[in-house]
Amino acid sequence: MTKFFRLFLAALRGSETNFTSGSINRAIFLLSVPMILEMVMESLFAVVDVFFVAKIGTEAIATVGLTESVLTIVYSIAIGLSTAATALVARRVGEDNRRDAAETVGQVILVSLGFAIFLGLPGFLFAENILQLMGAKAELIANGSNFTRMIFASSPAIILLYTLSGCLRGAGDASVAMRSLWIANGVNIVLCPIFIFGFGPIPALGVMGSAVATTTGRTIGVLYQIYALTRSTGGIQVLKADFVPNRGIIRNLLSLAVGGTSQFLVGSASWIFLTRILSTYGSDVVAGYTIAIRIIVFTILPSWGMANAAATLVGQNLGAGEPARAETSAWRAAFCNMIFLAAVGVGFYLWASEIVGLFDRNTRVVDIAVQCLRVFCLGYLFMAYGMVLSQALNGAGDTRTPTLINIVCFWMVQIPLAFMLTNSFSFGPSGVFWSVAISETLLAIIAILVFRRGRWKTVQV
Repeated sequence: MTKFFRLFLAALRGSETNFTSGSINRAIFLLSVPMILEMVMESLFAVVDVFFVAKIGTEAIATVGLTESVLTIVYSIAIGLSTAATALVARRVGEDNRRDAAETVGQVILVSLGFAIFLGLPGFLFAENILQLMGAKAELIANGSNFTRMIFASSPAIILLYTLSGCLRGAGDASVAMRSLWIANGVNIVLCPIFIFGFGPIPALGVMGSAVATTTGRTIGVLYQIYALTRSTGGIQVLKADFVPNRGIIRNLLSLAVGGTSQFLVGSASWIFLTRILSTYGSDVVAGYTIAIRIIVFTILPSWGMANAAATLVGQNLGAGEPARAETSAWRAAFCNMIFLAAVGVGFYLWASEIVGLFDRNTRVVDIAVQCLRVFCLGYLFMAYGMVLSQALNGAGDTRTPTLINIVCFWMVQIPLAFMLTNSFSFGPSGVFWSVAISETLLAIIAILVFRRGRWKTVQV
């Protein structure tokens, strides 16, 4: 226990950044712990905002929901660039070329700011039109347009928080990325109630206060990341010269980012279609499905931590000329993930009713959520490998293959299968749940076969 505690503290401190030698199990642990906590912090942003905004009223919640739905395109670009940044920085660090790694970070910042202006400026200027296109009523537009305007104005902070975290993960500084999210969330949690409800000389800003608090928190988090990346004692030191545009790096970055962005959009679109199918069965079914998905997403955060750790390990070891170690790291992380998800799956299957009961007492809602959890659990063992190996391919710089796998499994299999099972075979809502379990299993099988072929070992980034 004492040894585990020391290792846990080492993971939080981030004292090790190069994982091209030594124990693979130790490397997975040291990277996974801060990445898991980082994932928790990212999900906490949305939870905190909704918690406080809900106390204002339904209209305020609707304003946040409509804005966030449009903001998906900003998040998709941020996630795509973050995936590319991790792959490129990890490869340079593995090559022990920290000067080029720092230049890559500089180019990531330039590209991030470019996209932030390109996406944020229209949202800032046409906030009312955006809400109107989303079907908002005149009263909501009048009260919520400033919130939408502020959120889009914060696009630089949103994108940079993702992309710089990707740079830090690639550099092995996962603990710094984690701490930046802690800082951002801490500021947001403190400021949200102050700006929303008012405190002393600070007036109550309502839903606009949520935007101010969130933007402030994200901005401070980004400033901390920039400080960590520019200080002389860090693993990577970004200098002024690194901000001079480098067409080669930018071209490579954008090429990889297309795959990462596409993966996010493909997955998001498939969930929208599934929700649309379930909506035909009534609000109770949608509510049960929503509760089950929230439970699943929160509990698999450790899995995403291990998957991101695999991406960093693969990138660094390929850069160091250690493809065998890169492959072993990915398989080891996938196996650890399988053990974790197997335990979660058993718990969900046995105590699904009790877990769902913590969120809702409506019998119909609980029945649907329980059914959803239990069916999803059947695909957990395969899902464990699919998550990790897909991210490992991304870490190798092969973002195109996971994108194609996602298109096949989600658009060509999951959506048609869900429609067919719910209608032609009269499965009802469970048809959607089975389509997810089956498609995730197929994704894992394809990912395993592709990864074993080993072409990812020769990808140049």
